[in-house]
Amino acid sequence: MDKLSSLTARRNELLSSGAEIRKKIAELIDDESFVESDSFAFSRNEFYGEDVAGNGVVTGFATVNDYPVYLVGINSQILSGGLTEAGCGKIVRCLEKALKVSAPVIYLLSSKGVVAGEGVACLEGVAKVLSVMEELKGEVPQFVVNMGDVLGQASLFTAFADYSYFMKGACVAYGSPLVIAAKSGKSADAAAVGGAAAAKATGICSFEVADLTEVRQSVSDIHDILPMFGGISLETEDDPNRSAPSLNEKACAGCLIKAVFDDGKAVELNEGFAKEVKTVIGRIGGYSAAALIFDGKEGVELTSANVEKIKEFMYYCEENNLPVVTFVNTLGIVNDMATAQSTVLRNMTYLVSALKADVARVNVIYGKATGLGYTLFASKAFGAAYSYAFATAKIALFDSNVGAELEVVAKGGDYDEIKDRYEQNEMDAFNAAKNGYVDNVIEPEFVRQYVISALQMLV
Repeated sequence: MDKLSSLTARRNELLSSGAEIRKKIAELIDDESFVESDSFAFSRNEFYGEDVAGNGVVTGFATVNDYPVYLVGINSQILSGGLTEAGCGKIVRCLEKALKVSAPVIYLLSSKGVVAGEGVACLEGVAKVLSVMEELKGEVPQFVVNMGDVLGQASLFTAFADYSYFMKGACVAYGSPLVIAAKSGKSADAAAVGGAAAAKATGICSFEVADLTEVRQSVSDIHDILPMFGGISLETEDDPNRSAPSLNEKACAGCLIKAVFDDGKAVELNEGFAKEVKTVIGRIGGYSAAALIFDGKEGVELTSANVEKIKEFMYYCEENNLPVVTFVNTLGIVNDMATAQSTVLRNMTYLVSALKADVARVNVIYGKATGLGYTLFASKAFGAAYSYAFATAKIALFDSNVGAELEVVAKGGDYDEIKDRYEQNEMDAFNAAKNGYVDNVIEPEFVRQYVISALQMLV
């Protein structure tokens, strides 16, 4: 067989063995934009032989809505998507190219973990992949699409990603779901151990999606928002002077997102984890920006989980050069035994470091800012350039119920009357403004204009 015939035969073998993963890649990218790399990298695995076509890993580059991206696809049809040393080598080379040209990486995952027949060699391969993935953090975005089982050490790829998508039936777990359930003495299926709902609770599921078309749109939306791809400022068709009169009556997280962000230009990240804290990226008056929104009718109390979410989000914003608008409706730490015995105090020290991250910041107190909630999120001591408060905001050392209880104990009197007086007088936002702790007390309906004017000065 001549060389050209041999090339054709081997190429056809690769295309046949990787037909499914290549089909998935084609669904995600622009038509015929995929250029494969390392096509003929084969395994040196003596246990499985030399004919494991492509090691179950397909790599290359393409465009998604005209944005250049690098792709890593794990082919579940080869060795159950098992990771080999040679396959990991392909991934590493792909990631190094992405880092060199500052292009995002999209991983399409379906893997049962490492290939046992390789012994320590495959572990070395995984270590090299994780090392390079860490180098990419803060340099280029990494998107992981979990299409099926992503088990064992492959699950770390999902944990490392900036954005992780869970398709129907996906399961991400560090071990066999059956073994995890059995060792826990519980009857649980794969979905209960590592499905989208379980992954949201642990903070590793950014989005739950129906198909790759939805992933494609989400990736494109995020590219449009991030300054390094979409630009710091873009023309917006949404009126920068648009007001939201309903905020004068009621303010909530959903209301604020709709009122402040440009229409159709807001993406909430990790929606299912610590739901009382919303982490949103988008465009405000055309400017790339992020928002940290405390969503609770009576104010949000702090826990280890929401403190962890806030910390990670602040570092994410620093890595992506996103100014942060914090919408404060925040109290102190939850008063219960579980929280008292958690790592919440230690996590607070890490949070303080994150709050001092090198990002432009604007604080908007729209609800309550009391105790530690004020100290961490309403004070300008951690670098906020501007601080605004709604005229209806409540700012004080204590929440009104605590203040009333203290006064009743000290002086006696009617609890409800004292509580109401404390809210009207001691917690009045104008007191904080009078002392210079708040730059301006504003009508809630005009918050969009104030935020945009601050961003104009900061970016």
